[in-house]
Amino acid sequence: MPAAARAQRPRAPSFIEPAGYTQHRPEATLLYRLIERHYPDFRELRAREGRSLPDYVAQEFDAYLKCGRLEEGFLRVRCGSCHADKRVAFCCKKRGFCPSCGARRMAETAALLADEVLPERPLRQWVLSFPIALRFLLATDPDSLTLVLRTVYRAIAGYLLQKAGLARAIGHPGAVTLIQRFGSALNLNIHYLHDLSRRGVSAGRRRAAGVSACVRADRHRVA
Repeated sequence: MPAAARAQRPRAPSFIEPAGYTQHRPEATLLYRLIERHYPDFRELRAREGRSLPDYVAQEFDAYLKCGRLEEGFLRVRCGSCHADKRVAFCCKKRGFCPSCGARRMAETAALLADEVLPERPLRQWVLSFPIALRFLLATDPDSLTLVLRTVYRAIAGYLLQKAGLARAIGHPGAVTLIQRFGSALNLNIHYLHDLSRRGVSAGRRRAAGVSACVRADRHRVA
């Protein structure tokens, strides 16, 4: 390209931040500063005591310390109309204690359930609390947790089908299950299972009648 033509090309203006926009700076937060300062010493202390942190815990900390930092990698976003660009840092996308990624996943999950998954029908929340001994098992054995989830769902679905007078081959209950994996101290503690179930079952496209009243009257008999 001739030098004169290159000189006439419009230069991309600097990115103009919209009103209310603030770039995410995790290194300025109290949580980030505390982990950055104390995590290396904590990790070495556990190693000296012969109780090294599990790999998934170390990976969670390491990924969080890189989350939202431009020096750890970023994506350059460019406007196709005005050619303004900006840099967006990569995120860790972890499920532990990263506030940014946790809030994003929470909002995305809620929007997905409300807009695309949950029907416009009455719903009921079933909450199951686990005994202390069972919580330790479920926290360390995913296969056992899967079996528990399957058992809980089958118990609730079977109860609804029985009240509706439908067989499993005909009736179709629906549910979404969420697991509460942490306690008030952000410790690993699988102590609640939240099940969002329809207050009825369907036979094909037809909703079975009379199930909601039965559930209200006899929900204590499911166990």
